[in-house]
Amino acid sequence: MPRVLSRPAPLSPGARLHLMWLASPALPVGGFSYSEGLEAAVDSGRVTGEADAAAWLRDQLHLAVARSDLAVVARAVPAWQRHDLARVHELNDWVLQTRETSELRLQTEQMGRSLVEWLRNRGGGAQADADDARLAQCAALPPAPTWPVAFALAVAQCLPAAAPGQDSDAALREALLSFTFGWAENMVQAAIKAVPLGQSAGQRILQALVDAIPDAIDHALTLPDSQRQAFTPMLAILSAQHETQYSRLFRS
Repeated sequence: MPRVLSRPAPLSPGARLHLMWLASPALPVGGFSYSEGLEAAVDSGRVTGEADAAAWLRDQLHLAVARSDLAVVARAVPAWQRHDLARVHELNDWVLQTRETSELRLQTEQMGRSLVEWLRNRGGGAQADADDARLAQCAALPPAPTWPVAFALAVAQCLPAAAPGQDSDAALREALLSFTFGWAENMVQAAIKAVPLGQSAGQRILQALVDAIPDAIDHALTLPDSQRQAFTPMLAILSAQHETQYSRLFRS
């Protein structure tokens, strides 16, 4: 007789809520203070309205986020789950070495440190967090834990291992949805302030990004280490120019 496979167990409500929490713009890691080069694109006239902003952010999602940070989170979560510190170091080093400007590097370091501090100090699971040696290991990553690696640790703490019958790939995909939606919300808010745009325009851009996120995650999940990359020359140029931009709202 053909074998009947049971349906994978869904994430627990607590785990799903934790992933939603990590995606929240209210998470105190400072993501709202960065535009990742978008402000410089506005200042240079490359982004002048809603259509430009939507196209810019879709391109950034596919060409930068999916091929870099998303791919790192996809590898770092299982590394933290199996306590593979050598792999974590390797991934953290890769993020630092591929940040193309000082602004982008400072962003990933600052947000990574802030997330580790939040994990240490949050309520509800503080004792469990204090007993997790991975927190100290993450904080000690030289010269700093990066944002995608620290985010992966936060995910590993709420998804410590795949339970019997649970689809670990599905759980990882939900974690990547959380990471990417958090990025999308922060960037849309940056576009609203920098272009500037109205709230309705911002919601339309967010809808376009939501529609594009599943494909970006599919791409990130299939990338081997040899194809992971952070090569966005125009974004790097604009980020470098932003460092000396006369008037600015954002730190990148």
